[in-house]
Amino acid sequence: MIKYIQPVNKDSFKPIYNQIRRDFGLVGDIFKMHSPSPLLLAAVWSGLRETQLVGVVPRDVKEAIAVAVSKLNQCPFCVDAHSAMLIAAGNKDVAKKINSNSVHEIADSKMRAMIEWTLATRSPGSPQLINRPFSDQVAPEIIGTVVINNYINKMMDVLLNQSFIPKHTSLRAALFKTSAVYLSSTVRRSKQPGESLPFLPDAPLPENLRWAGSNRIISRAFASLAAATHAAGESVLDDRAREVVIGYLDHWDGKDPGISRKWAEQAVESLSGPSRIAAKLALLTALAPYQVDEELVHVFRAAYPEDIQLLHLLSWASFTAACRIGTWCGSTIA
Repeated sequence: MIKYIQPVNKDSFKPIYNQIRRDFGLVGDIFKMHSPSPLLLAAVWSGLRETQLVGVVPRDVKEAIAVAVSKLNQCPFCVDAHSAMLIAAGNKDVAKKINSNSVHEIADSKMRAMIEWTLATRSPGSPQLINRPFSDQVAPEIIGTVVINNYINKMMDVLLNQSFIPKHTSLRAALFKTSAVYLSSTVRRSKQPGESLPFLPDAPLPENLRWAGSNRIISRAFASLAAATHAAGESVLDDRAREVVIGYLDHWDGKDPGISRKWAEQAVESLSGPSRIAAKLALLTALAPYQVDEELVHVFRAAYPEDIQLLHLLSWASFTAACRIGTWCGSTIA
């Protein structure tokens, strides 16, 4: 199911894969696609585990947030995967309401407010986003869940982009039910925060992730993810190419750029050669991953033939865009 990148398997992965199976239920494609880079694999797992899988915020709230983020980003695989997790967490009705665009019908006012806030995370400065329905104390868990799912959505859109749930109505219902039963014990099992941290090296927390600062565990996980993706970007894109991409993202207003690629081509017109190709792919991954197709990847691979080079570029671009959204979410946190 993974496109463009060949997963690798090493004996050294056994401890982290065992933890993923125990706490997530299975070693999914999102982890396998990061396997060419053990550091990225560990950091992505930690970022997901320490925000979405553990903590004081109920799991069904976080899975509902993940469904809403995935729907906002139009990532069908992620919508289905987190809907199954949300059903496994015991909240089938909320999953149904989000998927049918009927959030206003959610009876639980706190859950409804949380989903409405999540759906505003691509609207920087909006009253809905600024008036957060949660306290600063749990902000690292909530915003972390938003950020890591924005990252995952983009990676999955480029490297997978298909749902494991069939479109046929009766088959979908049956598979959702089966998945929920299979995952329910894992989803509801008590988990201790911080158990992924031994897989990570120390790293400083960047300023654009200060929303995580009040939670020692989440800040450590995201600091490592930031360091890993930063190093990944440096390994593929030169300084000027990264400046062009970051400069464009600094002025991004959260809107979908649409089906044309003209905006990306104009943004990188000051670059040339492989640098221009890489920057264009990075921008499309960051803001319009559904536009990344086989032809574009083929052009990139002509200049950057190794799997890890593609993984590094996609990871850096995805996390850079996800962090931009995170700054909007945490703009009022001191």
